[in-house]
Amino acid sequence: MSNALILALMTFLFLFLGYSGVPVAFALMAGVFVGTLFTPISMPSIVGQLFNGIDTEQLMAIPFFLLVGELMTSANVVYRIINLSQAMVGHVRGGLAQVLTVFSMFFSGMSGSSSADVAVLTKTMARPMAQEGYSPAFVASLIAAASTIAALVPPSIMAVVYGAIGNVSIAGLFLGGVVPGFMIGIGLMIYCYFFGPVGFRRPRASIGQFGTAAAQAAIPLMIPVILLGGILTGKFTPTEAGVVAVAYILIVVIPLLNAGHLKHLPRDFVHAGLVCTLPLITIAAASAFGWMLAYLRGPIVVAQWFDAVAGTDPHRIMFLLVALFVVVGDFIEPIPAIVIFMPVVNQLTDASGIHPVHMGVVLIITLAFGLITPPYGLALLMASKFVNVTFGSALKASLPIYVIFLVTIAAAIFFPEVVLWLPRTLFPESVGCFKAPEGTGYICP
Repeated sequence: MSNALILALMTFLFLFLGYSGVPVAFALMAGVFVGTLFTPISMPSIVGQLFNGIDTEQLMAIPFFLLVGELMTSANVVYRIINLSQAMVGHVRGGLAQVLTVFSMFFSGMSGSSSADVAVLTKTMARPMAQEGYSPAFVASLIAAASTIAALVPPSIMAVVYGAIGNVSIAGLFLGGVVPGFMIGIGLMIYCYFFGPVGFRRPRASIGQFGTAAAQAAIPLMIPVILLGGILTGKFTPTEAGVVAVAYILIVVIPLLNAGHLKHLPRDFVHAGLVCTLPLITIAAASAFGWMLAYLRGPIVVAQWFDAVAGTDPHRIMFLLVALFVVVGDFIEPIPAIVIFMPVVNQLTDASGIHPVHMGVVLIITLAFGLITPPYGLALLMASKFVNVTFGSALKASLPIYVIFLVTIAAAIFFPEVVLWLPRTLFPESVGCFKAPEGTGYICP
């Protein structure tokens, strides 16, 4: 059997089983195992590749970031951040919609997971918004869109996976995603102001009320500072930053703000461990699938197609990859998409001279966009289920929000500084800059 037919068989089995209800990881493994039968590769080698896919130190950051989000949510500390968001923007037209967006930008700097953000935003904001007359479809669409910010800003799990699999600076991806994440957050606020429901108009918080809210939220808001500050100063790797953040929550945050929650910590650890298995087993399966894709020369074939259409023009290549990942993201989750197509992305990045951090952030934005597009749209599916509204209604309400993501993606492609300015300013080494021979300043590629 030819390589093309084997790839087609693997892809068909994966999609068929996936849409038949088989979990993504097992659908991927089924495609890989069946495809292996038609190659000289032994089955033990493929099983070994499953383990090699997660045998990376950087991926150890994932369970700690998930544990940070679990502890913050379970201990109900997030309400202090909601109160601060309320003091900041509660008086603006759109009221709670504005509060939800600002809160999502704060909490995204703690969880790193869009799924965790959907759960927290629904738990804390859906009922108050319903009581003020916001339509369930609007609430679900806004929660889903706001949750995608977690895929961009530190400590984005998607960035950790991309950096670990693609050998790209995770610190560079963290910093590179901040401005696009901020653009999406501001875009959602503008959308809510001009096109969303008016909501309940609250009086502007006084300086004293704002100061009180900020003081109450100061302790939990140190977590993003620890995560990002430790990485940027070179004190911690991403994994070590996650460990320190968990220690800070256990030693400082919970004892000071909710000491009664200490007896529930075993439950939190168990739940975080269970949640952690989902991305890791998916990464293992996707890694084996991607390895088979590379063995069957899939990246070379795809690169040849891209070369025929776009040559080495970086803008054309990035737009074609965005189109590819938009389609791919409609059918599979972002993490397996990253792992499977990383050989293709690396080859095209090298061939066109695109900065790997620039390429990585653009594709992460694209995959975040896929979280709210049909037919898969994981974030939108979760939000519509939690808010108890049909997926179709939530999808219809989401359509205007797509403009925000498309504008952000286009800006990131045409203006690389949207992605690269912050890492070059704060942590030049994270994007390959090196100190100038004369000893002052940096030289950046």
